[in-house]
Amino acid sequence: MTTDTGTRPGPGASAAVRQEDGTHTADLVLPLIAALAAVAVAAYGYTRRTRRARTRTTPGGVLPGPPPVPSLETLDRQSRLALVEADDCVRTSREELAFAEAGFPAADGEPFVRALRAAGAELSAAFRMRQRCDEGVPREESARRQALAGIVGRCAEAGRRLDAEAAGFDVARGLEQGAGTALEVAEGRFRELTGRTAAAETALAELAERYPPGATDAVVGNVEQAKDRLVFATARLNEARRAADSGAPGPAAGRLRAAEGAIAQAGVLVDGVERLARELTTAAGTVPAALTGAEAEIAGVREWLGREPGGEGRQGSSPAVPEVPVGELRARLAHADTVLASVREERTAGPYDPLDALRRIVRAVAPLTTGRAGVLPAAAALVAHSATAVADGFVTTHRAAVGATARTRLAAAEDILDDDPLAADAFAREARDLAERDVRAHGTPQTGPDAYEAGAGGAVLGGILLGDDRAVGPPASFGGPRTRARRTTNAP
Repeated sequence: MTTDTGTRPGPGASAAVRQEDGTHTADLVLPLIAALAAVAVAAYGYTRRTRRARTRTTPGGVLPGPPPVPSLETLDRQSRLALVEADDCVRTSREELAFAEAGFPAADGEPFVRALRAAGAELSAAFRMRQRCDEGVPREESARRQALAGIVGRCAEAGRRLDAEAAGFDVARGLEQGAGTALEVAEGRFRELTGRTAAAETALAELAERYPPGATDAVVGNVEQAKDRLVFATARLNEARRAADSGAPGPAAGRLRAAEGAIAQAGVLVDGVERLARELTTAAGTVPAALTGAEAEIAGVREWLGREPGGEGRQGSSPAVPEVPVGELRARLAHADTVLASVREERTAGPYDPLDALRRIVRAVAPLTTGRAGVLPAAAALVAHSATAVADGFVTTHRAAVGATARTRLAAAEDILDDDPLAADAFAREARDLAERDVRAHGTPQTGPDAYEAGAGGAVLGGILLGDDRAVGPPASFGGPRTRARRTTNAP
């Protein structure tokens, strides 16, 4: 027999269960009431705050809305300013790095070379985007906004790369600990450049005797401007030496950087004269071969047209000839004949500009190219490299006044220099024209690091030389927008 007394509830069990259930219900009701009360209080407070904010008439009571969207014109202006600033940073950093590399091993300079290379890549991408915008691509406003914002972002990244290495660069160069070695390097380059400037003056005089004025227009005034910058450098080197001897490495570093900037620009100006002399000599020796090559190209087109004896009506013998209507092709032939005849006449009449002659030859024959003359691509490359170097030198030595459009065209020329020399030549010449226009429009000295370094032409440079340079701004150094003006030139 079994019993179930252990599982059967007694009379007191039901009462215990009922009492426990009541306790649980009370435990749940009280928190629920508290929660509902808290929600009600919060809702009431929110309603009062909203009503008070809506009815308040003071400006502080207006709820902030979304930030205003900049206009397309504002974004366009911001992108131009960003390009100029980033380009100045890259150019200045490249100049100081060239001086600094003489003072420390190549391994120590590798981080700064990498930073400069990365910044240059970002800047090149920004210039390509700007060039497409100038060409009207993209046309949609939203896409154009995105492109302009992308330009600003690329320029900011270029500056950030340089800013990140500025402190390490100063440590590696050690100007603030003592500028003795760097001063010796700068003084050595100054002496070497002084001799080259005198030689360039003689070379320029000889070029003026051998060629017409148009052949040397690109470097007229280079020697005088180089001398001005060397005078500027002389004063700054002397001040840097005195500051260093008196135990003031900070001001010595600032004065040294000002001198280095002037020396670098003087070097660009002298290089321009020396390079043009070489290019004119090379071009003069290339013109006869270019004329012969052009005649071979024209002969190939005439053969394709069936003008050769026995070839009347022949088609397709030279597939490299552009597929254009026969009438237009004949017009191009006539134009090329006229240009070649003009160049031959200039060569026999007296002094002429061989670079310009090559430019006209390759442009006249380019629409008729059949690939028979290998000298014409070489001539086109010579002309394009010359024009690009001239434009780059002008922008470098006048960058305090040169705007974004001229720099964009120069970047476009450099981007396609090896692939499409004819287009690169056109971009480079446009860049030079735009830069000259910017300088002519620049009537007063410009403040800031680049204005200090040598200015935007004679007027600005003269103002710096004759006035108080501290009123113009500190010299620029390796770095981005946040760090490039970190050095002072105030002497003790």
